[in-house]
Amino acid sequence: MANIREQVRERLKADGIRFLVVQFVDIHGAAKAKMVPVECLDDVTDSGAGFAGGAVWGVGQGPHSHDIMARIDLSTYTPLAWMEEGTARFASDLYVDNKPHPYCSRTNLKRVLKQAADRGLVFNVGMEPEFFLVTKNPDGSIAPWNPDGVDNLAKPCYDFRSMAPAMGFLQELTTTLNKLGWGVYQADHEDANGQYEVNFQYADALTTADRVTFFKMATGQLARKYGAIATHMAKPFADRTGSGLHVHFHLADAATGKNVFTDHDDPQGLGLSRLAYHFLGGVIRHARALVAVTSPTVNCYKRLQLGRGLLSSRSGFTWTPAFASYGDNNRTQMIRTAGPGHCEDRTVSAGCNPYLGLAAFLAAGLDGIENKIDPGPANVGNLYESSLEEIRARGIRFLPQNLNEALEELKHDPVVRGGLGVLADEYIELKSREWETYDRQVSPWELQQYLTFF
Repeated sequence: MANIREQVRERLKADGIRFLVVQFVDIHGAAKAKMVPVECLDDVTDSGAGFAGGAVWGVGQGPHSHDIMARIDLSTYTPLAWMEEGTARFASDLYVDNKPHPYCSRTNLKRVLKQAADRGLVFNVGMEPEFFLVTKNPDGSIAPWNPDGVDNLAKPCYDFRSMAPAMGFLQELTTTLNKLGWGVYQADHEDANGQYEVNFQYADALTTADRVTFFKMATGQLARKYGAIATHMAKPFADRTGSGLHVHFHLADAATGKNVFTDHDDPQGLGLSRLAYHFLGGVIRHARALVAVTSPTVNCYKRLQLGRGLLSSRSGFTWTPAFASYGDNNRTQMIRTAGPGHCEDRTVSAGCNPYLGLAAFLAAGLDGIENKIDPGPANVGNLYESSLEEIRARGIRFLPQNLNEALEELKHDPVVRGGLGVLADEYIELKSREWETYDRQVSPWELQQYLTFF
């Protein structure tokens, strides 16, 4: 630790860092922070930056509780390139009375990762953040950020003219992240107007969760320079494709780094090992409860809809499967096999807390390995073209269609609840209140539909 600290101290000096942002997350995955002078490095490493836990959602404290201390992880040193003053961010773990706080999302993920490590396994993950750049109208409504007035196509995905106005933003974001060693390898205009995606190299799950959290911070701050608001809301526009946080994953041998999901002799021809199939079996068995964590908001379920979704996307597709299924290289499945030993879950929402989402996901997969759960044969063909009756007849379950339905599944799934640890009850309570608040609202659609209907 001392050697690492001195290396970080030298980097802080070389980079001209004057202030440190001690960053953690609440139960929703929203970035929270305290700022301290760089001279306080030892304090926030050994003791932490203190705060009142009752002021933060879902950390298991009230106004009477002892202070929570956010202790930085020195390996997460991240200069904030967009700040004029030399400032760096460190992700942190939460402690109370000098003990790890179990209500910390990051600490909880480390707990579940240790369960994999005890089996000699590392959970490697790449997450693909999709997001919108929007502007606010004087009446409070929003519109896609469209400074040149050209991003109007029904199918704008990969369109150069639509992407060109965002090149400056995307290039600055890419340069910033690559200076940190993230290995950004592509950026593109996504399926909706004003929607973008930036892809970076996979890493172990904890590193990836830290990076996704920072990515949301970075996009929010850099977008301001371009007159835009960056939003990771799952579906800000009813008639456009929603934003996902697709999870690419495999397990690796901790000693050798070898991908243990890979088997080139796979009888199904997907290049997956028996262990990989068992992992998928666990994810699919627990999928209906799992989405309560990976699609955690009321709004997420506007994206996670059954069928082709023609009414909810100008492009003709939502690109979001709502079936607990897996298949070959096929984007109509919950889990597609993107190559030998390479799986992708396409249902995960941009609004997901990556620490909680990955902890729950890994818990489900490990249950599949422990109990040798068979996911059944791979599904092929276009599920969007199949009727719901046909899909049901094939034994494929539908994913919950609203947050309340998903929470009911979570309440009765001990494996996914176990992935959340002591956070499970807090999470269910907060999310149940969120649903109840939403359910009591009278929407403009209701007024338009029913005001003079009778």
